[in-house]
Amino acid sequence: MNAEQFRRAGYQAIDRICDYHVTLRDRPVLSQVEPGYLRKVLPSQPPPPLKARTSSFIADDYQKHIIPGLTHWQHPSFFAYFPTSSTFEGILAELYASSTSNPGFNWSVSPACTELEAVVMDWIAQLLGLDESFYNISEVGGGVIQPSASESALVATVAARSRYIHEHPQVAMENLVLYTTTQTHSLGKKAGLVLGLKVRALGVTAQDDFALRGDTLKVALEEDMNAGFHPFILIGTVGTTSSGAVDRLNEIADVAKHYPFLWLHVDAAWAGVAFVCPEYREAYQLPAINSYVDSFCTSFYKWGLIQFDGSCLWVRHRKHLTDALDVTPEFLRTKYGNAGTAIDYRNWQLGLGKRFRSLKFWFVLRARGVKGLQKYISDGIKLNTKFAQSIYESELFSVVTKPSLAMTVFRLAPKSSPQLSTPELNILNRAFYARLAARNDIALTQTDLNGVFCIRMVIGAEQTLESDVDRALALMKSEAMVLLKK
Repeated sequence: MNAEQFRRAGYQAIDRICDYHVTLRDRPVLSQVEPGYLRKVLPSQPPPPLKARTSSFIADDYQKHIIPGLTHWQHPSFFAYFPTSSTFEGILAELYASSTSNPGFNWSVSPACTELEAVVMDWIAQLLGLDESFYNISEVGGGVIQPSASESALVATVAARSRYIHEHPQVAMENLVLYTTTQTHSLGKKAGLVLGLKVRALGVTAQDDFALRGDTLKVALEEDMNAGFHPFILIGTVGTTSSGAVDRLNEIADVAKHYPFLWLHVDAAWAGVAFVCPEYREAYQLPAINSYVDSFCTSFYKWGLIQFDGSCLWVRHRKHLTDALDVTPEFLRTKYGNAGTAIDYRNWQLGLGKRFRSLKFWFVLRARGVKGLQKYISDGIKLNTKFAQSIYESELFSVVTKPSLAMTVFRLAPKSSPQLSTPELNILNRAFYARLAARNDIALTQTDLNGVFCIRMVIGAEQTLESDVDRALALMKSEAMVLLKK
């Protein structure tokens, strides 16, 4: 493909991308294909090059074969998992970034890649209200864009382990313990699997809104240390996946101050983006984050209008990262790296190379601005508040735990049948969710909260309107009534 062919193909691609987003509301939310569908329609061997109109044929096949196999995460009726953003500003940035492909592993290979990331991460830190100790400009702490919150947690765990072993060289690796809670995202357990660490999930209760309490941490620390183990990191959460719970970081910090070797990492992959709205900062523990934690992560690709991937990780002391991850053979040495006058982000992550992710942050932040992001977040929370109120008032449904930002966790629990036990309600709700999951015009997610089967409703697609939420509620009521009649 030469430049003129690319120009024509690009015009067509942009037109089709625009058409896709404009018609999202008219599409099914969920893909209806069966496993193995694509292998049946594609050649069994790599195809020979087409002689003419190559890009047009390939682009047409994308529409014909690939689009039907996509779940439309930006659909206004997609309420599953957490949202995944896609904006035209981000698409443009990704196009520009891919047009100048480079591995970006240190400052010298493309200075703009490193410098824009350092600047953008400071912008976002200010936008969220993070303490200045996390700014890159401080030259003590700093921020880096990781692929996802899972990599952020893994990198933080590597840094915490390195620090602990350096300070306690006599401790055997097999005696180290990573703390999570029973509501922590699977990233905690995955970090333990990757690094060969013991993982202890601390219990949380419905009475505490599924948040980790300080007393629970204290008991665990005493038990493990008396047994000869060495807890070295706690992965706390602001906005858990199953319920949007917020660990009591103030209480945790009161305990942790007596155990200064314990690294505190906070995973706020979804909820942390809400810090752009100052009114949510105190309730979601930003003051404690600023005062106590060693590392903090939030993912703008979930709820911040940034395309996947791009998770923001800040550390209070960057040296803990670089001490753990700096591997510099001769061929990677540079004048500025040796002098320490420029950041080499390869020493802040697991891989060597990195994508030019900061460009999409730059495009979106400049285009939308602070007010635009605040409105987007606030609109989603307002829609969820209305939905949650409908659940509270419903004769069919009940809220399982208090709503959190743009998330409500609920279950089918008819007030006309108060005698139903938890196991009976679980059976009923599994059948209810199966009916919802069988539809292609709405997407929700199931979960389990300490033995209670329930359903998560998370609002976040930029196109979602109040009418979409009303329609979702009406659909749920309809399916519930059909099930109850049976």
